[in-house]
Amino acid sequence: MAKELCDECPAAKALFDQASEILGYDLLDVCVNGPAEKLNSTEVSQPAIYVSSLAALEKMKTTDEGKALIDSVDVCAGLSLGEYTALTFAGAITFEDGVKLVKLRGESMQAAADATPSGMASVIGLSADKVEGVCAKASADSGGEPVQIANYLCNGNYAVSGSIPAIDKVAEIAKPEFKARMVVKLAVAGAFHTDFMAPAAEALTAGLKDTPISAPKIPVISNVDVEAHGDADTIRATLAKQLTSPVQWEKTMTTLLEKGLEASTEVGPGKVISGIMKRIDKAAACDNFTV
Repeated sequence: MAKELCDECPAAKALFDQASEILGYDLLDVCVNGPAEKLNSTEVSQPAIYVSSLAALEKMKTTDEGKALIDSVDVCAGLSLGEYTALTFAGAITFEDGVKLVKLRGESMQAAADATPSGMASVIGLSADKVEGVCAKASADSGGEPVQIANYLCNGNYAVSGSIPAIDKVAEIAKPEFKARMVVKLAVAGAFHTDFMAPAAEALTAGLKDTPISAPKIPVISNVDVEAHGDADTIRATLAKQLTSPVQWEKTMTTLLEKGLEASTEVGPGKVISGIMKRIDKAAACDNFTV
């Protein structure tokens, strides 16, 4: 990840160098050479995705077309960790502070996951209310073990988080009893965006308290309440709450479209966001600028 980007764009490489000094290890080397287990751990993957996304923006700035596109942006959002990228893009937090925050976020979430085994799974082919029904039955069938929707992505694609027994039960019953197309257990450290992450939210709250936050230059839509916040304390509060709250991405996209969103660009590793947008509205214009 990000090798060609850094080879072609000195400004992108400079961001990785800057981040590596803060993190205490060579982030680009891990992105390029692995090992995969290290890169896939949430304490490393979060800084990797954050820095890669902002490095991609540096490459966009190298062309007149890219500069014009960046200058035209009047609202932004980011899915889960991507909200930090969006806030940095909007000038609310500096790159250096962003690296420190996502480092703390990743380490705290990893610690919370290690303390109490939990997991996530994608449920494909069902509406949100059907997935909520799957979660309710899986919880009941597993003796009250908790499981809930953690990522509202788009109709037919919702991620659930919970205890291992409850996630196993979701995988067992979703297809035969609720007619899901498939269930895919996710290779993540734990049950993100649930109360399993409460210890991480506490640690992140302390880190956010000491982080300078400015009013965003353009609106940044929160994952928690689908609102744009300009007050520093409110931004801090919603970022901490994000760890234990479902990501309202589907509502974020539908709200922006209803308010007249004309076009959008996904920036960073992969093409998941633009794929979700096409599922929400096939006519919506959404391009990629990936690394």
